[in-house]
Amino acid sequence: MNPANPGDPGTTDFGYATVRTAEKAQRVRAVFDSVANRYDLMNDLMSGGAHRLWKRYALSLTGLRPGARVLDVAGGTGDLAEGLARQVGKSGLVVLTDINAAMLDAGRDRLIDAGVVGNVQYAQADAERLPFKDGSFDCVTIGFGLRNVTDKARALASMRRALKVGGQLLVLEFSRPTHPALVSAYDAYSFKVLPLLGRVVAGDEASYRYLAESIRKHPDQESLLAMMRTAGLEECRYHNLMGGIVAVHRGYRLQ
Repeated sequence: MNPANPGDPGTTDFGYATVRTAEKAQRVRAVFDSVANRYDLMNDLMSGGAHRLWKRYALSLTGLRPGARVLDVAGGTGDLAEGLARQVGKSGLVVLTDINAAMLDAGRDRLIDAGVVGNVQYAQADAERLPFKDGSFDCVTIGFGLRNVTDKARALASMRRALKVGGQLLVLEFSRPTHPALVSAYDAYSFKVLPLLGRVVAGDEASYRYLAESIRKHPDQESLLAMMRTAGLEECRYHNLMGGIVAVHRGYRLQ
């Protein structure tokens, strides 16, 4: 049953609201349609630029070599894809996917402007139903996208399926602060500062309130670790960043 409403498996969470399962993807799409043109600027403002360091750390864990094939799921404006493309080189391939066309267009434009061409392909795709053959990729990444997926367990299974045997899944996502002193400050920032920034900079307070709420509804570190194991991933572990505000989860397809 869905955790948003255990009495009704046909509902799920959309931030703190409960919606019909079939409606969530449409609502999430509307959020990212609204914020796509200011997404990178807002990321810098919201995190003080720290999101770049978090992504750099995730990239340091890929172990990729030139010629590798990588899938970046819910890749948005292409921050991770740009780094991945440089790691795999001209002989490799990065496939950048997003369910949202506006975000995918923004990612394509950003990478072309950065001179990243020739080893990147683009596909509008649902993380729960990735349209790739089994065992297609050496590595699959998803950065700050899993919490927006309706059926996270199904998405994890889909990403595992796309991995080659020996391939690694990397999930970079907001998580739970591990120190009690961080919690109250983090809550105040999330529910007062972020919506204000959204209203002033992006002209959309509601979307950034949803994003703050979606972080709180996302599974904590241990819960996500268990979900990855249930999806069939092995040697799963996680690394907390900034006291658990962000975490990188890792797992492998070994059979």
